[in-house]
Amino acid sequence: MIYLKQAATTAETDHQDVRDLVQVMLARIAISGEEAVRDYSRTFDKWTGDIIVSPESLKAAADQVPERLKEDIRFAHANIRLFAEAQKATLSDCAVEILPGLMAGQKQIPVSAAGCYVPGGRYSHVASAIMTITTAKVAGVPHIAACSPPRPGVGIPPAILFAMDLCGADVILNLGGVQGVAAMAHGHFGLPKADILVGPGNQYVAEAKRMLFGQVGIDMFAGPTDSMILADASADAEMVAYDLVGQAEHGYNSPVWLVTSDEALAQRVIRRVPELIASLPEVNRESARAAWDNMAEVILCSDREEMAQVADRYAPEHLHVQALDLDWWLGRLRAYGSLFLGEETTVAFGDKTSGPNHVLPTSGAARYTGGLSVHKFMKTVTWQRATRAAARPLAEATARISRLEGMEGHARSADIRLAKFFPGETFDLGVTDATA
Repeated sequence: MIYLKQAATTAETDHQDVRDLVQVMLARIAISGEEAVRDYSRTFDKWTGDIIVSPESLKAAADQVPERLKEDIRFAHANIRLFAEAQKATLSDCAVEILPGLMAGQKQIPVSAAGCYVPGGRYSHVASAIMTITTAKVAGVPHIAACSPPRPGVGIPPAILFAMDLCGADVILNLGGVQGVAAMAHGHFGLPKADILVGPGNQYVAEAKRMLFGQVGIDMFAGPTDSMILADASADAEMVAYDLVGQAEHGYNSPVWLVTSDEALAQRVIRRVPELIASLPEVNRESARAAWDNMAEVILCSDREEMAQVADRYAPEHLHVQALDLDWWLGRLRAYGSLFLGEETTVAFGDKTSGPNHVLPTSGAARYTGGLSVHKFMKTVTWQRATRAAARPLAEATARISRLEGMEGHARSADIRLAKFFPGETFDLGVTDATA
């Protein structure tokens, strides 16, 4: 493995100032409630209007969205809903007779309330509204709240409001940042307290979710987005370069990586990427240039197995294979948030419209978790039921194991059942060898 381009910095930096500010904000909101939320909204979003978006405002927003954009949003919503429904179909209740008379099973129960955060800073993240709210709706969550940063004097952009409403949000809040996720977590403004908070956001939103975890569930700890392309000699260097630039524009701290077995392709991409970045609009250009200059890597490998090993070690959020024998890659790769196979797809499709969720693990977290799915909104719970005959061997073994562990109260819970269900019988319920 040879680095033809190596990152000068990494996404792992000191966020102590972020942690300190978020901790103060959450503490104040916990004490002062809605008053503190409104104050932070005035300070950070310059918003003094209504917090809850009214039905009249939703209708007015929908009237402002061009019909073609509405159709595009409906198209994306249908694809994402279909994929979420297919995911839900993989979840099932079950029951098994463990021993004669002992039945045990599991049930799938959706959480009662979800809070969906939709970013709304430099970019209007219509797709994030579709990804989070639609998936919660398909899961069967009874109450879905959604919030997004309002723009001064305007509120949440009309396209985002249209998407939120289309996808099934029960309540929409003109709130962004820490105050938005905290309001949903605490159940302010008449909301039920959220059982889970989901959705991407900036470092302050991510830190707030991290600090609230335990009090509520969250989808994942999110860092800057990252993407990797695996390309062999068959790949189109121009297409590879465009795809790297498309992901680098997310932000200055969003790494992109090219792993290839073909040095000629790598060198063409290295030359072409800066040219493509230079053609982007100003803000996007600055972000992409910083990401490419400081964080991008180009890695030359001896063969496809070494390429796969590199990918598994990095565990990228997005992993795009532009190489021959796609079935081999699908079977071999083991650590990624979402996998894109072949040049006919691209991460941009997954980010916006194709179906699988774009809320994905970053910073190597794909080693141990997947992205947002219907499963995140569901609880797999268990149950059991026994006949008195089945309770007999269970109680005998439970009493003896409990006494071995020194848990006499547990043992007596078993003893009393034997005494009631089998009166007059004698059982050996003591510990025969405490040192075993």
